[in-house]
Amino acid sequence: MVLTRPGARHHIPAMIAVRMENLTKRFGAVAALNGINLTVERGELFFLLGPSGAGKTTLLRCLAGLTMPDEGKIWFGNEDVTRLEPHLRQTGMVFQNYALWPHLSVADNVGFGLKQQRRAKEEIAQRVGEALASVRLTGQEDARIHQLSGGQQQRVAMARALVTQPRCLLLDEPLSNLDARLRQELRAEIRRICRESGLTTIYVTHDQKEALSLGDRIAVLAEGRVRQVGAPREIYRRPRDRFVADFIGETNFIEGEVVQAEAGAAWVRTAAGDFQGVLADPAAVPAAGAKAVLSIRPEAWRFFDEPAEENMLSGRIGEVTYFGEVAHYEFEIQGRDGQALTPAPRLRICEINPRSWEGRKNKNLFAYADPDDVVVLPGA
Repeated sequence: MVLTRPGARHHIPAMIAVRMENLTKRFGAVAALNGINLTVERGELFFLLGPSGAGKTTLLRCLAGLTMPDEGKIWFGNEDVTRLEPHLRQTGMVFQNYALWPHLSVADNVGFGLKQQRRAKEEIAQRVGEALASVRLTGQEDARIHQLSGGQQQRVAMARALVTQPRCLLLDEPLSNLDARLRQELRAEIRRICRESGLTTIYVTHDQKEALSLGDRIAVLAEGRVRQVGAPREIYRRPRDRFVADFIGETNFIEGEVVQAEAGAAWVRTAAGDFQGVLADPAAVPAAGAKAVLSIRPEAWRFFDEPAEENMLSGRIGEVTYFGEVAHYEFEIQGRDGQALTPAPRLRICEINPRSWEGRKNKNLFAYADPDDVVVLPGA
């Protein structure tokens, strides 16, 4: 869907929800998708996030009709599109390599789908102009693809997907071919375009920062299964299992044993100290004595000179890596009795706006984590 000027006569399809029910796809003995159940709400910018081989692109291709699932159903609104041909689904897709025609102008690339639909020349010209305006490429109609930067080519691909007024937009790692700085600049542009177009958008990426900074919700996939679905803040701060905690950003894992637990909270004893934290799954309250793993993000730690009764570790700063706005510390943990632990565990601690801690290297310090930043995961 593109933004249209007042008085435009062509029809704009309504936003739709996209629902996947028990979606399964096998390639030989490998299950690329293994019973996927997901619902993307109308107008939502929804991310499929996971490592290589998680099933993200296979799922997107099933939605586009380019790959047929072995089992399950796909619904666009109230319509079952599982076996519908790709051109009848009314989806817009942006591929990883953009798939632009190098011998055609920008306008001809954008209007290609409309020409295939045998639209009138006047309508094509109007809709191409609107699509290019929505991606801020007005004035580039006659340019050739090789004359454009990578970021401009990505915008052409977005305009081509929008101009046909799809029911939903499918993005397959559209920024992966760009350098880091340009990716950062275009993230905001993609979010703006999706918001202004009002489209239900499903976006595949392995880049956690893209998903966290752009998405309304995220589904984390691994080995063809959904591991967790939630808003970016929920996924980052409340991972439900060790895989999600480890895959989304950085974290420190500390193994221990549950001393006490109640709905939403638990107290865990470790070899280095006692911790109060938040249960990864508030509904699953572990029994006393159960194994547990604490997940604590590097930026959650604070240094102190004096100890506290819980949520604090004793140790020394080892290696320091200074990045300007942040510094990363390797913190060598001591045991509860002040003795060295074997094997010697180390924390990764990140300090924002670092000042003088690097001058205290090899001195005894205490690292504290607030209970709200400590996630208690089930132990192995």
